Amino acid sequence: MTREELFLSIKENIAPLSQERLDALENLMRVTLETNEKFNLTAIKVEEDFRELMMYDSLIPLKYFSFENKRILDVGTGAGYPGLPLAICSSGNFILLDATKKKVDHINNYIKENRISNAMAVNYRAEEFANYEWEQFDYVIARAVAPLNILLELCIPFLKEGGTFIAMKGSSGEEEISSSKHALKVLNSEVKEIYIDYLPIRNEKRILIRIIKNKSTPNKYPRDYAEIKKNPL
Repeated sequence: MTREELFLSIKENIAPLSQERLDALENLMRVTLETNEKFNLTAIKVEEDFRELMMYDSLIPLKYFSFENKRILDVGTGAGYPGLPLAICSSGNFILLDATKKKVDHINNYIKENRISNAMAVNYRAEEFANYEWEQFDYVIARAVAPLNILLELCIPFLKEGGTFIAMKGSSGEEEISSSKHALKVLNSEVKEIYIDYLPIRNEKRILIRIIKNKSTPNKYPRDYAEIKKNPL
């Protein structure tokens, strides 16, 4: 995907963005790939692939959700995706959460150098960070982190009652919903909508699962990650 194809695809399929924001996306890609040569941030190293698989893919939520004046948590952000592209292209207040310190340091350096005022990165495991930010967010987003039944326990506790968890999935998304019914029930949440999209060049399927938190999370969750993984809900 070329720069021009990315910009046109975003405009036609997601949302119209200013030239300033589009240029900021290109700068983010360039810095990410340059830093990736020093230490591993992402397995995607070719610009044409990066634009579609990282940039375009990260922005799909803008097609369906407005983050204006909302608090959003990106769980397992990695190199800063989808959180940084979403912060650049919207007015929400983003916290980008990751357990790898060098990735968090890279993100915060980028945020500082580029004066991104509506984002910050924090270095915690999700189950640890929940002790500090219990039920404080309007939205939680996770992209390519873990199976849905595991993600639910990690993400739902951060949401306010009535808040929305956006699970960004590939073609397996609908199957993961079927295996997550118990987790949804235990965590007082429900699937409200499933949005299906396709990447513009590769035509790969992308699924956004909109999950609403109906009531407060039982305070025993999230459990330690080893326990979550060993005995998922």
